[in-house]
Amino acid sequence: MRNNKSIKPVIPDKLYFKIGEVSTISGLPTYVLRFWETEFSKINPKRTSSGQRLYRKNDVELILEIKQLLYDKKFTIPGAKKHLSAKTRERKKPLAETVDEIRIELEEIRNLLA
Repeated sequence: MRNNKSIKPVIPDKLYFKIGEVSTISGLPTYVLRFWETEFSKINPKRTSSGQRLYRKNDVELILEIKQLLYDKKFTIPGAKKHLSAKTRERKKPLAETVDEIRIELEEIRNLLA
């Protein structure tokens, strides 16, 4: 019996990846990647003038995360969407707090300079 736990693949340090490269990195067929684009709006590769998909590193990371949720953790597609959406909301809270802290510090600096 094969162990289905994925070893985290190494993502090369480059700006854009063609769909074949993403397929190799993720171990997913290109048709799955194209299908996931229709299901997960956050996967949104840029297109060249000839229509070729160019994925960014964060797209590849998201694809690997979705693969783990669907294949390893046995989430359904709606369940994976819900999980990713909740995770995004969690990340946004600290960012808002950080922005507020920066705003307060800038106001204090402005008051010192005035």
